[in-house]
Amino acid sequence: MSGLILHNYAMSPFAEKMRSMLGYSQLEWQSVTHREMPPRPMLARLAGGYRKIPVAQIGADVFCDTRVIASEIAALSNKPLLALENCSPDVQAFVKEVDLEVFFACIMAGGSKRLRDKVRQSMSLLDIARFAWDRINMGRTAKVKMPGPRSAMPKVLAHLQRMEGLIKQDFLFGTEPCHGDFSAYHSLWFIRDLGERSFINDYPNTIAWMDRMKAFGHGKRIDISAEAALEQARAAQPRPIQADYLQDALIGKQVSIAPSDYGRDATTGKLVGSSPQRWILARESGDLGTVHVHFPKQGFAVSAV
Repeated sequence: MSGLILHNYAMSPFAEKMRSMLGYSQLEWQSVTHREMPPRPMLARLAGGYRKIPVAQIGADVFCDTRVIASEIAALSNKPLLALENCSPDVQAFVKEVDLEVFFACIMAGGSKRLRDKVRQSMSLLDIARFAWDRINMGRTAKVKMPGPRSAMPKVLAHLQRMEGLIKQDFLFGTEPCHGDFSAYHSLWFIRDLGERSFINDYPNTIAWMDRMKAFGHGKRIDISAEAALEQARAAQPRPIQADYLQDALIGKQVSIAPSDYGRDATTGKLVGSSPQRWILARESGDLGTVHVHFPKQGFAVSAV
């Protein structure tokens, strides 16, 4: 077993990005299902103030954001192109666009009666109201501009047209999938598989590529409770910090790290590691002891407390 735990919920597009990547990698992994919006008290004991889903965990090491989670999956599965930092500049630029601008346009364009029915089946009316209010408040503090209903569909259609031209082989950038494929897939999964919007069927190359991505499945998933995940953290020690992670001037100081785009709630702790791609915070979490929380540098900001 890889030891990797994914904290997720079923209808999260970014969680689907990681579930699909785990399917491709064929790693055995453990799944903890959380509610669709904070508060998530069990998860907060691991990740502090970080509010987004998914979060991954290996013992007492906690990984926030799909960039860092993907790097862990790449290392565990020996598939280096799953890590964004191992991809070409063209792929990295593509991912930056589709994980923000295209993603939000797809969320707006994916709305449908079928999606609303699925939401009603999976959530109570009270939780639906709480979810809507949570997302409204998150949008108020976001530093990215959310597309309106009128501008979302043209952006999605332009993206689909671009996808049609990109798919010249089995995958977007070659004969095997890379991080870029999974970044493009999860937004369109929201439109096709959750929203069941028919307009996407006008793009046959994209549909065939999506079918290849969907065929990876979710791999060897084992469902566990949040309590079992906390017990794994309690029984473990964070992995040692590499010597080349100790060069930052803020090492050893109390800092706050938060996303710089949206969902900008901060996590505080002592900075114990810094590489070109990530920061590592040490947090003392009650009876769990010390946990190390990993954040990507891209899309996040650090400040001294």
